[in-house]
Amino acid sequence: MELKVAAEIRDPIHGYIYVNEDEKEIIDSPIFQRLRRIRQLSGAHITYPGAQHSRFEHLIGSMYLAGLASNRLASKTEISREQIKEVKIAALIHDIGHGPFSHLFEEVLLELGNTSHEDITKRIIIETEIKDTLQKHGYDPSIISELAIGLSSNRPVFMNDFIAGGLSVDTMDYLPRDAYFTGVEYGRIDIHRIINSLEVVDNHLAIDQAALYAFEALLIARYEMFRAVYFHRTVRAAEIMLIRAIKLADEALNFTNVNDLSRYLSLTDEVTLHLLTTLNPEGRNELKRAKAISLDYRDRRLIKCVFEKFVQRKDTFIDKIFRQKKIREQIAEEIAVIAHVDPDNIYVDVPTTPSVPFTSSHKALKTLTIMSKNEGIINHQTLNVDELPLIGAISGYMDIIRVYTTIEHRETVRKATAEILGEEGVKP
Repeated sequence: MELKVAAEIRDPIHGYIYVNEDEKEIIDSPIFQRLRRIRQLSGAHITYPGAQHSRFEHLIGSMYLAGLASNRLASKTEISREQIKEVKIAALIHDIGHGPFSHLFEEVLLELGNTSHEDITKRIIIETEIKDTLQKHGYDPSIISELAIGLSSNRPVFMNDFIAGGLSVDTMDYLPRDAYFTGVEYGRIDIHRIINSLEVVDNHLAIDQAALYAFEALLIARYEMFRAVYFHRTVRAAEIMLIRAIKLADEALNFTNVNDLSRYLSLTDEVTLHLLTTLNPEGRNELKRAKAISLDYRDRRLIKCVFEKFVQRKDTFIDKIFRQKKIREQIAEEIAVIAHVDPDNIYVDVPTTPSVPFTSSHKALKTLTIMSKNEGIINHQTLNVDELPLIGAISGYMDIIRVYTTIEHRETVRKATAEILGEEGVKP
């Protein structure tokens, strides 16, 4: 029996999305509506003006794709109507724990408070009105809280894979959505070809061999979006400025203390930026710096990249730069000494997100199960992702080192960086 449609939403990526009563009640809650005020791509709008889309529409899109994918599998495997509803609800709230500026704020939470947005998501589901809504409609909040982060031990593994795997609806929504709103061409993927080819093998999501090219295109699109948008030189300039400001002001503004969930939920992009730009330094240098950086971010007076290098991690020294934050801090201090500038004016930036998506167990995607049919006989095999001709070259991490500084120190820091990291780099 089909659930009654309670609302329809016109989405620029997926067309009309039909929402039932339990989904609508969650969407209409203040906690979910808050996500309208948290941009999907943190500070990317400073470089790509159209990137104003929010976590709100991404989650609705993810829910829609979860419904498509789980219904597609219903004819192939034992997935019940109730489990389909659970997958959709889990997809709808899988990012509900994001703080202001999305992953940017999470970088600070992880470094200073060892807390991720998944941790907050679980708390929201079991500690707020979301719990009451779920229970009202017959869901178990504890199960949904685990499924929403792709780590439920009470449901089949392939249900977790929908939310946080290499074939996740999360990835299949954000890539075309981010490409659309930034105006770039790289994130275009054949979502429906992938969804229609999904299978379940040994309790994990698998893909029909005939659609392998579509999956490869998805991974390549993600890699290209990483280079063109997510780790764009100017995008990161804005973001690492804001990260520095949030860290400097954390003690005064208590950003990383998430014990008070209601206060955390009051923080949106604009609220947080307002708190930073209206700080009263009270003679404290770190607050003065935080306010100045925040005002520069707001007014787009960005730091400048003076060094950029694509590297091979076979170089032991280079590998340490990527693996150890302490090493990066030491490099910044050495550059500052040579350039005779304050270390606070030096920013060493490297990627921390894999170029190939995580699995539902939050490990880098290493293998993919492929199913094929030959004269009615079904076969499956597990491939190492690195063995795929195009994917092997891009798996792992984006190996880029960048050094930024303020515009007035541009030339001296460029020369100092060249002494330490080599002559190759961006000329000011």
